[in-house]
Amino acid sequence: MRTPQLSNWETPVMFVCFNDDCEYFKRSGEWMKSHYNVNVLYRHRLDPSTGETGPLPVWSVDAMKDAILDEDEESAPGKE
Repeated sequence: MRTPQLSNWETPVMFVCFNDDCEYFKRSGEWMKSHYNVNVLYRHRLDPSTGETGPLPVWSVDAMKDAILDEDEESAPGKE
């Protein structure tokens, strides 16, 4: 996915699991509610420039899906 413009990540692209059937994602809402009393979900992400992995908070099932890149965008030179 394209990294959000207002984020502090330095990489223009982040690898994110958008599989809505992923157990990590499916359990995230309940975990966040029980630990922090917030209605937030999270998806697994990988920063390809640093190798760092972790949660990407999202506010709904469809949040951030508009930032998914297709194969043409990923391989085009100068695309950010």
